[in-house]
Amino acid sequence: MATTLTGIVTSDKRDKTITVTVTSRETHPIYKKQYTVNRKYQAHDEKNEAHMGDKVQILSVRPVSKTKAFALTTIEMRAVGTIELKQDVTNTDVASEGTK
Repeated sequence: MATTLTGIVTSDKRDKTITVTVTSRETHPIYKKQYTVNRKYQAHDEKNEAHMGDKVQILSVRPVSKTKAFALTTIEMRAVGTIELKQDVTNTDVASEGTK
């Protein structure tokens, strides 16, 4: 039986490949404490239609390559937008500007 997983696309930089992070809750067998586990899977995206932040569903298939054994089936929810991070000024730059 094929395994179906749902996760968030964390990388779409490679051609026809996406990295999907699947988050699950597990219980420790001895201490019975629940904890969060994040696992990353490489999935085949034939049409390059999934982008970062999308919630997707992937299905296990025969290995496509050395690292890819999943394929994109559906995009459940598109990402709303992207956040551009600006490069901050380092402390050494600020210190050198003050001495001029």
